[in-house]
Amino acid sequence: MSRLIIASNRVANLDTAVQSGGLAVALGDALKQAGGVWFGWDGTVVENDQPLHVTTKRYENTHLATIPLTKSEYEEYYLGFANKVLWPALHYRLDLVSFEPTFLDSYCQVNQRFARALATNVQSDDLIWVHDYHMVPLAAELRACGIRNRIGFFLHIPFPPPDIFVAVPEHQWLARSLFSYDLICFQTSVDRANFVRYIVEQFGGQELGDNSVRGFGRTVRIDAVPIGIDAQAFYELAHTDEADLHIARLQRHSMVHKLIMGVDRLDYTKGLPDRMKAFRRLLELQPGLRKAVTLMQISPPTREEVAAYSDIREELEGLSGAINGEFGDIDWTPVRYIHRAVPRSILAALFRGSQVGLVTPLRDGMNLVAKEYIAAQDPHDPGVLVLSKFAGAAEDLVEAVLVNPYDVDEMASALQQALTMHKEERQERYEALMRRTKRHDAKFWREAFVSALQTPLPKAAA
Repeated sequence: MSRLIIASNRVANLDTAVQSGGLAVALGDALKQAGGVWFGWDGTVVENDQPLHVTTKRYENTHLATIPLTKSEYEEYYLGFANKVLWPALHYRLDLVSFEPTFLDSYCQVNQRFARALATNVQSDDLIWVHDYHMVPLAAELRACGIRNRIGFFLHIPFPPPDIFVAVPEHQWLARSLFSYDLICFQTSVDRANFVRYIVEQFGGQELGDNSVRGFGRTVRIDAVPIGIDAQAFYELAHTDEADLHIARLQRHSMVHKLIMGVDRLDYTKGLPDRMKAFRRLLELQPGLRKAVTLMQISPPTREEVAAYSDIREELEGLSGAINGEFGDIDWTPVRYIHRAVPRSILAALFRGSQVGLVTPLRDGMNLVAKEYIAAQDPHDPGVLVLSKFAGAAEDLVEAVLVNPYDVDEMASALQQALTMHKEERQERYEALMRRTKRHDAKFWREAFVSALQTPLPKAAA
């Protein structure tokens, strides 16, 4: 059996006792089954003149191979091109793109360095699976190092329409780099269609059938495979004795009967200000819900060095304070805003103990929180998922209450619908959503991608 080599910007801890996140679980399981290497940045930042060495650690039949970034690489590759150019542009936010020529230079150099370090670990029959926007040119750099293995790429975030992507500096170079892969996968059919249309319209690419596309003198397979979670494991996490205690504690210390839960990284793509405005609108339009419902928003910090993130933190703190000042009382706090990470075991319990899961990103590749909310529910008395139409998960989770996250009144109406929905309808929606969440789980995603990567294109297409 071929080994699997995973390359991603960050490397997860494969100890399942401390591991968190659906991606870490899915990739960790793949490596445990086939054995292999997980390669990427170790999260440390060192001085620019310090020697950079690969550190290896063995975990069962898997090697973790990690490497640090220098200060300038962190600022220009990671915070710069990856998160000030690609992240906003691929999320349709050209207004937030901030480009400096040094960003692209560093992005190229870091991927070259990563490729040289990774190439020394590659065996002739290894499969290489590269993840996300940080490493778009990695396959091209590996090919330059003489690596001829099958290499696949998975983009975890959205891919925008052509008229947005052409505004990205060096977009043609990025697209040409992607055609060094044998397989390019996206989260949704919309993302795949946007990329294929870009290749056809901008460079005269051709769709050849069997999900194959020809461009830049190569033919590659381009597909959409949605990432999932281990639904059964998350259900079990939400139904432990510890979870029962967390729910009982929540109910004991709360004066309200209904809880709306939102869990998102503090990011401008998540639609958090509009979410709070929708909750305020709900309280304005439905006075009977005052003192009966609370919005709990958990938003751990992320990329605080980028100005756009500190701005949104200030806006959220201002909105939550204003709502609590306008509507709150001595025995009721309308918004409970938590700006720190919360253990997954507690999140699972909170999902199960809430009546509404509010997931309203302005644009998202998939959004696993939506799937975790469904997986955590009590089948006999489930909560309701209110989901943005612009989350990748909406393509599959069609039985959720789907909303336009830019329309505050529509979101307020959806919250009222969810809070007053009859039990029979809640159960019917939940059963359909849980079937979909289980069917397109982490195992399905992993096996579908690896199978497609292992399968050569038909000779006519190649």
